[in-house]
Amino acid sequence: MSENIEKVKCLIIGSGPAGYTAAIYAARANMSPVLYQGTQPGGQLTTTNEVENFPGYPEGVTGPEMMMQLQAQAQRFETDVRDGWITKVDFSGDIHKAWVNETKEIHADTIIISTGASAKYLGLDSEQKYLKLGGGVSACAVCDGFFYRNQEVVIVGAGDSACEEAHYLSKLCKKVTMLVRRDEFRASKIMAARVQNTENIEILFNTETNEVLGDGQVVTGVRVFNNQTNEKHDIEATGFFVAIGHKPNTDIFKGFLNLDETGYIINTPGTSKTNIEGVFVSGDAADHVYRQAVTAAGTGCMAALDAERYLAAKDSTFEVSTSNYN
Repeated sequence: MSENIEKVKCLIIGSGPAGYTAAIYAARANMSPVLYQGTQPGGQLTTTNEVENFPGYPEGVTGPEMMMQLQAQAQRFETDVRDGWITKVDFSGDIHKAWVNETKEIHADTIIISTGASAKYLGLDSEQKYLKLGGGVSACAVCDGFFYRNQEVVIVGAGDSACEEAHYLSKLCKKVTMLVRRDEFRASKIMAARVQNTENIEILFNTETNEVLGDGQVVTGVRVFNNQTNEKHDIEATGFFVAIGHKPNTDIFKGFLNLDETGYIINTPGTSKTNIEGVFVSGDAADHVYRQAVTAAGTGCMAALDAERYLAAKDSTFEVSTSNYN
């Protein structure tokens, strides 16, 4: 084997709750995991100011702090956490191959994919400004809706997920204004009816966002326009939620792994197994339903255990560790 090729027992692609949890379990099972953090070390949670729904944090925790703690825990068990990202893979042969930054080649006995999914945003400068400031822009109502109790918020979207999130926010917020770009919903009739029949949800059809307004620190409103008349008006709001979908970060796996029409990796139900033996998936790269930190962590655990058992079945000298069950 070329001296430029590194051989590893377990390669974890991506960080975040799924990747770091997989690393903790894999390391405790003596799999000597190597984890590449990817383009966004720590994943989407690093853009979240407050996390209050992850078990074990009674006072809450910031997203970046939580990811630093998970990384430290993985490294405590000697996970090799590295900067850089996997830019290419080849699962066509018996050897699982991956390339780091288009240069370094790695051959892995097992691979755990934890690349996550990226929320889609409108791309407005003002939207991105307050998203980075953590001042009122969010792509997850379940994650952040709690912080807007008894306040007025705006949500953009027209599909089932947007309707579900609008309805969720309506239980917490004084008023929810829903912006729908067309003159009808893309959502199923039952989901559309749910928001239309909710008293504190106002739906504005043929309406798009012109600008997210704020005081330089937090959101104070949204300027919208009617795409039929071009008429503009401002809506007072402290929160701006974007529910126009997510894009799974799985492009490099096309042609090797089975993906659904959106790009999410299809796993064997009840497991983390993909259609390629020895390749496993965890977190939002396969989950388009729940998309929560705690569910991502749970599937990270599953992926490591599945990988551990895969190695044990292939190599009689590799024993399943009991430490992961204590």
